[in-house]
Amino acid sequence: MPSLDLVDETFVRAAPAAVAREVADPAQWRRWWPDLQLTVFMDRGRQGVRWNVSGALVGSAEIWLEETAGGVLVHYYLRAEPADAPIDTTTTRGARRAARIRDRRARAWKRHVWALQDRLESSP
Repeated sequence: MPSLDLVDETFVRAAPAAVAREVADPAQWRRWWPDLQLTVFMDRGRQGVRWNVSGALVGSAEIWLEETAGGVLVHYYLRAEPADAPIDTTTTRGARRAARIRDRRARAWKRHVWALQDRLESSP
């Protein structure tokens, strides 16, 4: 199991097609994860995208879009290892390093998905 296993869910009150367009846009990916290179291995259309990840991290990422009443539940998954050195989470030092990286990545993702939420929810 990767040392970085990040899971997030955010509800966006917007048309599913609008959310799917944003998620499918490679320009967004570069803004959301500037230190990662993403290679699509499964384009799920209105249900999201799955990527292989390289760059600062090595692993996989996914955004799964679940249509719900009144909007979309955006599920985000990141499962990866730092590219510079895998983390041994069985040690206290390794577990702390993994927690710091996971926290930093989680906070960055929330800023991006909340900005997306603000933009799409304010659109007519």
